Amino acid sequence: MKHVARKRFGQNFLTDNHVLGNIIDAIGPRRGEAMVEIGPGLAAMTALLLKELDHMHVVELDRDLVARLEKAYPREKLTIHAGDALKFDFGSIPVPEGQKLRVVGNLPYNISSPLLFHLADFAHLVEDQHFMLQKEVVERMVAEPGTKAYGRLSVMLQWRYDMALLFIVPPTAFDPPPQVDSAIVRMVPTRRQLPADGPTLEAVVQKAFSQRRKVIRNCVAGMFTEQQLLDAGIDPGVRPEAVSLEQYVALANILKPVQ
Repeated sequence: MKHVARKRFGQNFLTDNHVLGNIIDAIGPRRGEAMVEIGPGLAAMTALLLKELDHMHVVELDRDLVARLEKAYPREKLTIHAGDALKFDFGSIPVPEGQKLRVVGNLPYNISSPLLFHLADFAHLVEDQHFMLQKEVVERMVAEPGTKAYGRLSVMLQWRYDMALLFIVPPTAFDPPPQVDSAIVRMVPTRRQLPADGPTLEAVVQKAFSQRRKVIRNCVAGMFTEQQLLDAGIDPGVRPEAVSLEQYVALANILKPVQ
């Protein structure tokens, strides 16, 4: 029986075999690794990954798709976690000693940003992440200071990850086709993370970008003085998108120094 994609779950199933092959090549799965796929859907990518892996985990919210997966794969090959990825404890997945978790998925566009922030809490347990996302979101993730795409998502994710947009995927690769282009992003937890208190940095960045048309002096008024901005190496007259990750970290450390 054909599964009808559900808008409330943000379902767009990848059907292009050439694109699927390119994604698997980018991931490079190897036997013995611990891998979890978010939103396996109709298992197009799952099936290809399992050709290279001894076993993998998937997190799926749609009960109908969970039932399909249970019928298609034995438990010794596929562990199915039925539930919401936004609430899932990725630290609960067993990982061989000396290894870290690899995370992949065609992420629902309607929850992509909160899901990326949820996953960031587990970055210390992760080897890498390969995701399909709306192209505009990936462009924001990898954006450099001084560009229109640079914002809160850019700063907070670049603080935790080294990221790269690998390639673009057109709407024709999906069923049903979305109304936007998609992109594959690689995210590797950085080994050069700048010392900062996470919640403090988040508060600073959120305050700064809440009024991104204004200059940074006005955006963070009441949180920092003009002299403190200068101490962090920031020109008080620039807009928040002109402030680098390093400078936002410097501001966070003014509020809450990291020992």
